[in-house]
Amino acid sequence: MAKTANTANTKTPVHIITGFLGSGKTTLIHSLIKQKPVDEKWAILVNEFGQIGIDQAMFDARDNVVIKGLPGGCLCCQLAFVLQAALVNLLSRSKPDRVIIEPSGLGHPAGLLDLLRGEAFQDVVAVQDIIATLDPRRLDEARVREHDTFQDQLNMADAIAITMGEQASNAQHQQAQQFISTLWPARKWVYTVEEGVLPVSLILDSGQARQQDQPAMPAEHQALAASPSLEGAFFDFPPPPGQPQQQTANALGYTSTGLRWHPTERFDLDHLAHCVSELPTTARVKGVFHTTDGWKRFNRSDGALSVASSAWRQDSRLEVITPESFEHAALIAALLIKLHASSVGLS
Repeated sequence: MAKTANTANTKTPVHIITGFLGSGKTTLIHSLIKQKPVDEKWAILVNEFGQIGIDQAMFDARDNVVIKGLPGGCLCCQLAFVLQAALVNLLSRSKPDRVIIEPSGLGHPAGLLDLLRGEAFQDVVAVQDIIATLDPRRLDEARVREHDTFQDQLNMADAIAITMGEQASNAQHQQAQQFISTLWPARKWVYTVEEGVLPVSLILDSGQARQQDQPAMPAEHQALAASPSLEGAFFDFPPPPGQPQQQTANALGYTSTGLRWHPTERFDLDHLAHCVSELPTTARVKGVFHTTDGWKRFNRSDGALSVASSAWRQDSRLEVITPESFEHAALIAALLIKLHASSVGLS
């Protein structure tokens, strides 16, 4: 498909890929990047609920793809000012042909849409069909199913990508289809993703997102709204060798802890994988580590762990997110002891 040139009269298409924690958003974007037209330049803005920005490290460097991570809060409330600054910078410096925004799994789309359709960007970007990811298994969990953000992510979406299909039962797939059929108006498309791949044509050929009455931002998001600040979300330098850095935060019914290690510190891959696999299935875990088998990225959702090679070299980092009711502090303390035992020294 031929590229549409960005001229003064052409708005840059912006695609929002939303969805609850662990529903496969990052994997989906990985698949889109692999299919990217060679003559297009993309910018990917990744927002994470966690504190240290794992998802930015999960993306390998590619030609004509710029990755920007915005960790440490929700784009709709805590990081709205940071997002505006980052987007202005990306559009002016990188001049992408297309922008993909991945909000946090706990992020509410309303504030993000308000920003993109507001005075600052209304003549610059065009919000395309909003895509929501849905893991059918989540409909079995009352905590997730009844979560305001989960419901609004799907209600505000123009299209739905059903993910994690290989791990869901036939009954769960049927339940997901039935749930989607109750949404009004009907979604423009519903696609069942296989092996994490979404056809890139679904975004290249998408139209503009429908204008609709947006649900009010839930009170728990409004309470998080903060004065503009660029502090506290990023770590500029790795911690000293042997002294992991830790940061914990609580919001929206979940607790997250981010851990970082100096890049020269190496970990035994098998022991590390065992440590991560032993964590409770309710814990959402992502990480990038310098291991005895090279740099590896870890991604675990619902107890299923995947390990792949990574081009990241800045530091080793791990993010653990649990429901707020969980004994999070004790879990992290025990995990740190096990990870220390996994360390094989400095390279």
